[in-house]
Amino acid sequence: MTTQAVSEKLKTLAKDLSKDFPRSPRATLGGYVLAARMLDKCRAVLNGTNGEYHFNCPLDKNILDFTGINADDFKDFVATGASDEEIGEWIKTQSKVKDKTEIVQWNNKLRDKSLSDLPPEVQVYMEDYMAQYVPAGKVVYRWFDIYDYEEKRL
Repeated sequence: MTTQAVSEKLKTLAKDLSKDFPRSPRATLGGYVLAARMLDKCRAVLNGTNGEYHFNCPLDKNILDFTGINADDFKDFVATGASDEEIGEWIKTQSKVKDKTEIVQWNNKLRDKSLSDLPPEVQVYMEDYMAQYVPAGKVVYRWFDIYDYEEKRL
């Protein structure tokens, strides 16, 4: 496949995150939470349509650290114009974690993580972040709620 074709394929897959939101951190890809969101941000960065979103941010590092996947390797594979399904399979083959129970437990731990479970410096950051992005009167029960409120999914 030529670089031009790859570039065109990536453009058709990349969201414009200056106008739309990445998928919820709860959305799975390859069996992992955060993976679909990380992919949306990576494609947008490669396409120059990432808006305020960043790839390889602290949120992405959760899945990268757990799986042992290198951010640059992920970005290089995404740049090929691979589909969601192909990237999901690539994550499964590249991940150092192969035990389904361990993956499910990790997913559920993140889905269930409350603000008080975060490191103190992240709690302080999130306090200001919530004041800016979570609608008044909304209750944050889980860490992922913040992103889903901000991005109008809750």
